[in-house]
Amino acid sequence: MSETSRSRAAYARLPRDEAEAVAIQTELAGCVVAADDDRPIATVAGLDIAYDKYGRTAIATAVVLRRSDLAVLDRSIVRGVSDFPYVPGLLAFRELPLLLEAVAALKTTPDLYVCDGYGLTHPRRFGLACHLGVVLDAPAIGVAKNPPHLPVTAPGPGRGDWTPITAGEETVGCALRTQDGVKPVYVSVGHRCTLATARELVLGLAPDFRLPEPIRAADQLGRNRLAACGKADPTIT
Repeated sequence: MSETSRSRAAYARLPRDEAEAVAIQTELAGCVVAADDDRPIATVAGLDIAYDKYGRTAIATAVVLRRSDLAVLDRSIVRGVSDFPYVPGLLAFRELPLLLEAVAALKTTPDLYVCDGYGLTHPRRFGLACHLGVVLDAPAIGVAKNPPHLPVTAPGPGRGDWTPITAGEETVGCALRTQDGVKPVYVSVGHRCTLATARELVLGLAPDFRLPEPIRAADQLGRNRLAACGKADPTIT
């Protein structure tokens, strides 16, 4: 393993406290590459986590789809406990360990990861999509259902309409309308991808619904498994 790989692996661990978590985000934010890879994107993995009602036990899911026809090629499910508390701005430390387990359980290595969350549209420019992309050193984008902490102007009503999300003079994401007259999603770079490419990919991966299909598939898989676990064991321990 290279020194860079060892360094990235070290930052996949849980921090001791919030201060260390912020320090890790601040340091690793400098590792984000907002440029496209030369390799074409043929397969895309959607990642998601579903929590039980008490918020500790979680189901992490990864679903790999073929980009051309959105056929499911692979999927994985990991059940575990989130040991890091919910802290605004530090969500990656709560979700990343289980998501990495779900990625490791895949038999297919996707060309791109799509996270249900933020990338650069984060107070320290290092949301979940950035953290996962840097740790894996793989192309990743963030697609959030809710607007970020930054001001956002609503895009036009038509599919494909979008508006930039800026922080100072920097464009860190966009609000993208994936379906006519439906609420936009909020797209941002995670790693090894430009915003223009991320926007194009998300629109292509959402032919029929608001959310891109990889995230929809991962969300449905997790919710179904969590519901099945709940019926079998109401405490889900």
